[in-house]
Amino acid sequence: MKFLLITLITHLPNPVSGEKKSPADRLRDVLDKAVVAEELGFDGFAVGERHEDPFISSSPPVVLSNIAARTSKIGLFTGVTTLSLLDPVRAFEDYSTLDNLSDGRLELIIGKGNGAAQAELFHVTTADQWDRNREGYELFRLLWQNAHVTWSGRFRPPLVNAKALPRPLQDRIRIWHGSATSTDSVDLAARYGDPIFSANVSHPIEPYAELVRHYRQRWEFYGHRSEDALVGAGTAGFYVTPTSQEAVAAYRPAVEARLAAQRNGGFPAVFDSIEDFVERSSALIGSPAQVIDKVGRYHEQLGHEVMHLSADNDAVTVSQQRRSLELFQSDVAPVLRERFPSRPLISQTSRQPARSTRAS
Repeated sequence: MKFLLITLITHLPNPVSGEKKSPADRLRDVLDKAVVAEELGFDGFAVGERHEDPFISSSPPVVLSNIAARTSKIGLFTGVTTLSLLDPVRAFEDYSTLDNLSDGRLELIIGKGNGAAQAELFHVTTADQWDRNREGYELFRLLWQNAHVTWSGRFRPPLVNAKALPRPLQDRIRIWHGSATSTDSVDLAARYGDPIFSANVSHPIEPYAELVRHYRQRWEFYGHRSEDALVGAGTAGFYVTPTSQEAVAAYRPAVEARLAAQRNGGFPAVFDSIEDFVERSSALIGSPAQVIDKVGRYHEQLGHEVMHLSADNDAVTVSQQRRSLELFQSDVAPVLRERFPSRPLISQTSRQPARSTRAS
């Protein structure tokens, strides 16, 4: 199994201290965490894309480029790139540039996105966001694989023998399709032979397991070998300590603050207490043995080879979080890597030729 850290770069007051960092400090915090992730041996670091409060992750390629400059081995992921909102040509230019700057360490997780703010900012609605995502993906794919592209679609002007630059370092990039509930997303992935990344965050496992089963069915329907399907999955929270009592006690203020905010905002809470959250969600909060057991139970349902853990934990200090990550890498990850073998990430395969010697 492979392990990523992920951040959506939330920008909120600390639920315990009430302190709110400046945007600059919050973004620098993300860079520092990516450096720690590489130092501790994580396989990848992912940056989400959101265009509304309380997030400041509107520009993943900029953040990931900074991470690329400060690291040398760790895989770089988006989580997700909202192609429904982006001009595919501009997205290609950004990510092709990043692919070159990172020496080919980039993998994309794409999705249609959600949230009311996107309708106001981008004039993309729930009625057309799926069609925009599909069209954006198909054009992005064409641009990555071809030096010249002729194309027409619904949502942007046509292209005639168009040349988008720079050409990427990777001739083919791995594109994951991220989804929480959309069968359209996983069907598109299966059609093109791409992997999927299940959100696996907001609810108990059942709807996510059903979506993964649908993906595997459609994968075989489109003529692919069943053993070639590739699945990743998220987690709803992360904090591992020597004992479960310590982990729950430290995480309790963050979960209770979240539940209070949901109730005050009139939103139904899926989980009614931290104990319920730890038991029924995908959160990995507890001792190493408990975390290993839960990942094993989820793997029975999802068959996932890659898993992301939250890079953010405002419930604890920076040093406490680092100790948790160190404990995960020393006592949890080795067991899971041995128990659930997985295929390498792009960053772990043979590197592309150096830019100065690559044929044009």
